[in-house]
Amino acid sequence: MKYLCKTMALTGVCFLLMASAALAAETLYVQVRSGQLKNKPTFLGVVIASLPYGDTVRLDAKQGDWRKITSLKNGKTGWMHISGLTDQRVVLHPTNKDIQTAQGSRLSLSGAGANKEIEKQYQERTELDYSKVNQMENDSVSAKDISGFIRSGKLGNGVTK
Repeated sequence: MKYLCKTMALTGVCFLLMASAALAAETLYVQVRSGQLKNKPTFLGVVIASLPYGDTVRLDAKQGDWRKITSLKNGKTGWMHISGLTDQRVVLHPTNKDIQTAQGSRLSLSGAGANKEIEKQYQERTELDYSKVNQMENDSVSAKDISGFIRSGKLGNGVTK
């Protein structure tokens, strides 16, 4: 009987620990225009899904600079580099109230600026040429091209995982 009580108590404690860990799951947000969800924690892993800017995800595991995450919107699970994630809530179309709130709280506004209107006003007030920045925002490179670049440049000993 003592053994049964101890076993039940230990099982209860384990259950409570697992439940509290599930409740304490860390929430992250995609902070890039299109976050690539990979099948393994490497830049050359197969892209299994793309998560949009601002998507809310749950942190499942960590491996170096990679995070195994699950999208709360579509349930897809995979690996994303930490550079594509933030722990700050993302506001896609901020209002003046959001911008004022951001001064006193942790908040990530639109990646290129507070919003398109503010970005345009800033560009009009300066004499800088933003055409190359705008062009770079639209550029993309395939995983095949990246792999070829790594091999031809013998970067990382030419090893692509």
